[in-house]
Amino acid sequence: MSFNQELKDRFERMAGLLELTGANRFKVNAYAKAARVIDDQARDLTEIADQPSELTAIEGIGKGIAEKIGEYAGSGAIAELQELESKVPAGLLDVMEIPGVGPKTAKAMWDKLDITDLDGLRTALDDGSILDVPRMGQKAADKIKENLAFAEQAGRRLHLGLAQPIADELVARMQELDGVERVAFAGSLRRGKETIGDIDLLCVASDAEAAREAFCTHESVIQVIGRGETKCSVRVRLESNARRWKNMFSDDDEQSVQVDLRLVPKESWGAALMYFTGSKEHNIKLRERAIRQGLTLNEYGLFEDDGESDEPPQKSGKSPVASESEESVYIKLGVPFVPAELREDRGEVGQEPSADLITVNAIKSELHAHTTESDGRLSLHELVQNAIDRGFHTIAVTDHSKSSAQAGGLDENRLKQQREAIEKARDEFGDQIQILHGSEVDIHADGSLDYDDDVLFWLDWVVASPHASLQQDPKKATERLIRALEHEAVHILGHPTGRIISRRPGLEPNMQEIFKAAAEHEKALEINAHWLRLDLRDTHVRAALDAGCLIAIDCDVHEARDFDNIRYGVATGRRGWLTEERCINAWSRGELDEWRAS
Repeated sequence: MSFNQELKDRFERMAGLLELTGANRFKVNAYAKAARVIDDQARDLTEIADQPSELTAIEGIGKGIAEKIGEYAGSGAIAELQELESKVPAGLLDVMEIPGVGPKTAKAMWDKLDITDLDGLRTALDDGSILDVPRMGQKAADKIKENLAFAEQAGRRLHLGLAQPIADELVARMQELDGVERVAFAGSLRRGKETIGDIDLLCVASDAEAAREAFCTHESVIQVIGRGETKCSVRVRLESNARRWKNMFSDDDEQSVQVDLRLVPKESWGAALMYFTGSKEHNIKLRERAIRQGLTLNEYGLFEDDGESDEPPQKSGKSPVASESEESVYIKLGVPFVPAELREDRGEVGQEPSADLITVNAIKSELHAHTTESDGRLSLHELVQNAIDRGFHTIAVTDHSKSSAQAGGLDENRLKQQREAIEKARDEFGDQIQILHGSEVDIHADGSLDYDDDVLFWLDWVVASPHASLQQDPKKATERLIRALEHEAVHILGHPTGRIISRRPGLEPNMQEIFKAAAEHEKALEINAHWLRLDLRDTHVRAALDAGCLIAIDCDVHEARDFDNIRYGVATGRRGWLTEERCINAWSRGELDEWRAS
């Protein structure tokens, strides 16, 4: 585990423990924010752990947090955390993670029933003693029991690529109804986060009952959790489409996800979409700005606040000054509109996002694709035809190199035979598309590449990727990737860390050094768009752009549906503020060829 990840985990733990002990809310929030900020850093903080001024220059890290970082770097421990851990049973943090059990309830359970872990909570729910906890009624207990069972079954956050098809299907179903005027998904899914907790749908409907009925009776629904006037909650069955990584999923993994439908007034659509898209931290920034302007912001709209009523403004007869669109709320607050993917409290409020943030429609080439010659499911002709059908001007055929024997990697003789097939395909498809003959070349542990230089320079296109030795020491991993970037034949560094989200951490190199080398040698860094990879990750993308790097977004195509993963790569790029100008897949054929030849 990297130093940054260790710090993040410890500060998250401190925030939770402080909340349980009733600490000052500002202190709790400071540690929680520090954890988020540290998780966003591409730079290894060990480099500056002994430099408080460098640390406090990072927004969200104050003097006290900087001291804790230095303390951990020097001793491997944080005294305050150790003291908190000596006072609070570790299992209480798990209890507090169950929806319906906040810090006050968890503390009451501990004080009254000595509940210190999930087993104790389960026992109290089963024998009914949970009702002895102050202010705990049967309805609340039943909800906690239900949520506990679901948490144990779900086990982890859901991958973006598993959640998105469910949301798309439900939105399409709702849009077919006569009484539905608007419907959209919100939450972390709309922000394009790599994993999500649940799915939020918003709906404007003239026939609310028809909307509720269609939602709750969808064929994928396995349980109706709640069905109210303005909110319905269900659990939806999932089927994993991991395919290549199927062995990484157990039979019990990812079986269901909670989906919430919220029926909102037409006039509140924009405010509601903003509120339920989040992030929580972004919304807080907007509400703070509203307060400074004598306004109040909630899911119903932006209202003038005269301070005379304790009632929510929408209930006191006030009309919002902005609510029907997200854009109108931002305008009224006097800040530029922030695209959903950027709303993570990373300094986006008040900044002017580029007008040409990357979009799916801007992608005009696929530069990392496999055929049946290695581990792909598409023949050369099928791959090329799929690329043509997508409107692409270039497809790079990049089957695995010889060291990837498990993936059917090509030796030099097979590579030459493939060139003959590609020449024939070029004749057959003519000017419809440019077909580049390339390879996804393994980067060995020492940074050398899997083919000799004469082969590498003979190829049209080289994607250099790490596949083995992914637990390598960070220093050696950094040297390894930089050596590959220095090779003149390489065009793209493919999935640079080799991670699989929630399954394999991959390499942990010094990313700032990687970005520096990529910019210096004018190589592109890949966002691998498969929803299990998304590597580069979003925070890496932004840091890479700041360092002057170019970015490629590739689907690493192995079968036809892999082309659809482009939406996840684009979302990751947008979260990193990637523009069309800096994404080589958005370039024209002429621009791409000029860069390739340089």
